[in-house]
Amino acid sequence: MKTNEKLKQWIKKECTGWSQFDVAWIMIATIVILGLSIYWKDNMISIIAALTGVWCVILTGKGKRSSFLFGTVNVLFYAIISYQAAYYGEVMLNILYYLPANFIGWFAWKKHMNDETNEVNKARLPFQKSLILYGVTAMGIVGYGFVLNLMGGNLPFVDSMSTVVSVVAQILSIKRLTEQWILWIVVDVVTVIMWAINFANGGESIATLAMWSVYLINAIIMFVKWNKEAKQA
Repeated sequence: MKTNEKLKQWIKKECTGWSQFDVAWIMIATIVILGLSIYWKDNMISIIAALTGVWCVILTGKGKRSSFLFGTVNVLFYAIISYQAAYYGEVMLNILYYLPANFIGWFAWKKHMNDETNEVNKARLPFQKSLILYGVTAMGIVGYGFVLNLMGGNLPFVDSMSTVVSVVAQILSIKRLTEQWILWIVVDVVTVIMWAINFANGGESIATLAMWSVYLINAIIMFVKWNKEAKQA
C-alpha cells in the first residue's frame, strides 16, 4: 500500500468514533484558549503551547494516537514558557522526559488499537499495586523537591509534585492504564495553582493557565470514561 493511502486511512481512523459531546468539548476548549489569549494579548508561543496541549490531552482521552504528535509540539513550546517563569522542574520534565515519551507512546499504542472503535484498549491496575505506586510517587516528590530547592527554583515542592506525578502518570498513559487520570487530576490542580500564582505576580501567559484549567476538567471527564471502558473490557 502506498504511503499516501496509509496516511489517508490513518487520518480517517483518527476522525471516526467522535460523539457530539467529544466534538463540542474540543471546540469549546479551543475557543476558550483562543478567546482568553486574544483578550489578554498573549504571545504566539503560549498560544501554540496551549492549543496543542489541549488537543493532546483530549485526544489522549479519546485513545487516539495523534495525541502524541500534538504532545511533541506542546512540550517544546511549553518548555520555553516554563524556563521563562523559572519553573525548572517543568523544563526538565518536558525536554528530558515528555519529548522521548511521546515517541515511545506512539509505537506502544500502535500494538493495542481496537479495530472496531479505532481507539486504544484501556486497562486498570490491581488495587494493591495502585497503593504501592502512590507510595513510591510520594517519596519521589519529597526527594526531588529538595533538589529543586537547592537549584533555587520557584515553588520547589509544588514544582516537584507536578513533575514527579507527571512522570508516573505518563508511564501509566503509555501502558494504557486508567489510574493515569487520577494522577493527572493531582498534577492539574497543583499546576493550575502554580500558574495562577505566576499570573497574579505579573506573568503574562494566561493561555498557559487556561490550558491547565482545561487539562483538569478533561482529566475528570476522561477518568469516568476510561474507568467505565476498562470495566467493560
